[in-house]
Amino acid sequence: MTACKAVRGMAREELLALPVAVDLDTANKALTIGRSTGYALAKRGEYPVTVLKLGNAYRVVTAELHRLLGIDLARAAENAELCS
Repeated sequence: MTACKAVRGMAREELLALPVAVDLDTANKALTIGRSTGYALAKRGEYPVTVLKLGNAYRVVTAELHRLLGIDLARAAENAELCS
């Protein structure tokens, strides 16, 4: 039952429940990147996924996190019943 296992800092269920875009702290948690490191990478343009700067806030598109972490949303939907 690997479909229910934790994936890099957040459980699969948490990753699948994320909204369309998340703040940098949430993305850092998903990628197991420390807060200071995450913000430094974002500032240098070296974050592992695209970071949107909206005013003073950083946002990350959740679909990019899913792709980076190898989460297939179609397969996850099929496996959802196995975890219930």
